[in-house]
Amino acid sequence: MLASVSLLVLASALYSFYSTVSNLRANIERAKQSGLPYYISPLHPLSPVAQLTNKLWLRAFKLLPRKYWEKQLPVLNANWHYRDNHKPFEALGTSFIIVSPGRLMLYTDDAQVIHQVTSKREAFPKDTAAYSLLSQYGHNVLTTEGQLWRMHRRITSASFNEKNAALVWRESVKQTFGLINQWLGADGQGNKTIKTVEQDTMALTLNIIMYAGFGVKMFWPGESLPAGTDARLAKYASLDAPEQHTMSFKDSLAYTLHHILFLLLTPKWARRALPMKNAKFADDAEKNYLQFMQEFLKDKIEDVRRHDKEEGMDIMGSLVKTSYGEKAANGSAKTSGKTMQLTDPEIIGNAFIMIVAGHETTANVMHFTVLELAANPDAQRKLQADVDRLLGKSDPSTWDFEENVNPLSASMVAAVVNETLRLLPPVVVVPKIVSPGQDQPVHVDGKTYMVPQGTQVSVTIVAVHRNPRYWPTKPSKLTDAETDIDDFVPERWFQTGTLGDTGPGEVEGADTEDFGGFSGPDTSAQLYRPPRGAYLPFSDGARSCLGRRIAQAELLAAVSVIFQNYSVELAVDEWASDEEVAAMSREERAKVYKKAQDKARATILKASSMLTLKLHGNDHVPIRLVRRGEERFVNFVDASI
Repeated sequence: MLASVSLLVLASALYSFYSTVSNLRANIERAKQSGLPYYISPLHPLSPVAQLTNKLWLRAFKLLPRKYWEKQLPVLNANWHYRDNHKPFEALGTSFIIVSPGRLMLYTDDAQVIHQVTSKREAFPKDTAAYSLLSQYGHNVLTTEGQLWRMHRRITSASFNEKNAALVWRESVKQTFGLINQWLGADGQGNKTIKTVEQDTMALTLNIIMYAGFGVKMFWPGESLPAGTDARLAKYASLDAPEQHTMSFKDSLAYTLHHILFLLLTPKWARRALPMKNAKFADDAEKNYLQFMQEFLKDKIEDVRRHDKEEGMDIMGSLVKTSYGEKAANGSAKTSGKTMQLTDPEIIGNAFIMIVAGHETTANVMHFTVLELAANPDAQRKLQADVDRLLGKSDPSTWDFEENVNPLSASMVAAVVNETLRLLPPVVVVPKIVSPGQDQPVHVDGKTYMVPQGTQVSVTIVAVHRNPRYWPTKPSKLTDAETDIDDFVPERWFQTGTLGDTGPGEVEGADTEDFGGFSGPDTSAQLYRPPRGAYLPFSDGARSCLGRRIAQAELLAAVSVIFQNYSVELAVDEWASDEEVAAMSREERAKVYKKAQDKARATILKASSMLTLKLHGNDHVPIRLVRRGEERFVNFVDASI
């Protein structure tokens, strides 16, 4: 009996080995036929097994002779995209295939290839399997493809227009005053070390999206509900837990988002069985959040049936109308003559994605923008000069979106935001896949390559953003690098024209259907226009970010409000006390600030991407908000750069 079992195990192992080798040889042949450079990996880099055992299997892979693994090793490491960005492509080619027994993986930071891939949704659909976890609360516009995606896109895009961008602008101005008050402290004087920049920018963008997008007024600590607030809305706006809840709506949402990966990856039964306090807390936050959303959905259904009109984008109301209005919302899709409607879980799922997309991504950009300006005083001074020139000392509450957004979009304010998005895009990779129907051609520099059907495609945004072929560069002033492609240099956006040849402007087979959302360019005509496919902070093509214009309005408004009357400096507490700084000469202050700059840049390099690119754990950069004219460092540091 034992001998039979042993033989069975041996036979199974031999068959598995034979199957693996056969699949690898077949995939190598497919990669060869593509004409693209290819490299071999024993495991598919994105498979769950490879991700969970990354260091272990790479250690085993390196036992082979160096020639078998040396070149491709950098792209087999977990989270390499932001850390190494364009560098691996210099060695492996701007588009290359990783071959494993499981499947093929095409990595690219070539603008020509990226433009073709993002322009042909049917040929290169989104790899929705990579987003499957985000459908936990209901299928949504991010996790679907085909006809189902078309329906979700048309329904959700209705709220994203210039009128609502103006609403977001106004709310951003208002909420940024709340952020400033938090940073100034109880005495309103400022110049206090702030270690919670990430959490504070998260609160800022959450407050904005919840009011502008969902009609729920959110408050900063110390603020209170005005008299006469609708009792239903008060339940969601309150900082205290209402009846039948154990935490407030704001806390339930914030903590759900904070623990989102744990919640998405861990089954409910496992969370409740785990002894850790954080596991139970995260589970309780999600339970409260979903209960709030069910109640919110019920309230919105009543509003729709009563024909109540909400101020602003009213994303939830637009979603509800597809199923509970008298007729389908504008743009709802039809299949076989029947109007397709969203189910309740799909409404909640789309609302969740809109909150995540309109909250965490923008918050991270705002966070990094503030840090980069503090670490680069020369850029901060130039930004303030443009704010002074365009807005002067006018009251921000009087700023008009239509009047101010275009001048700001052509100014140093936009250049700073664009440069932050170039270096630190919220999403570092867009996963695509070659349609299983047939191989797909891509044309590069006059040559045609056939990408095999079923190949996963990694549109490596963070790498093409640092591909010097497409960007104005000069020798680095911060390092001994040949170019400043890795440096924060907003001034590069004031070069006109375009670098790099992206081939023919029209892509054969490109999508022509209007799927809704803002369709204008990512950058002002007065600033540098990268070639198509080289700059994708909001992705590109049919599946580009619906909230692009909203995010741009939010960032331009918030940055302008802060830097109109204030400066941001890196905290130097680690190296000198306030008394010691006060006694220093300018030269001594510059030296101590240089230490803070070096550490800030090193900390920013520790960012990594789970859902979005951000700092994790205890990594943070402390800052101080000071009134203009009271700066200790940024009014003179780096003046020669």
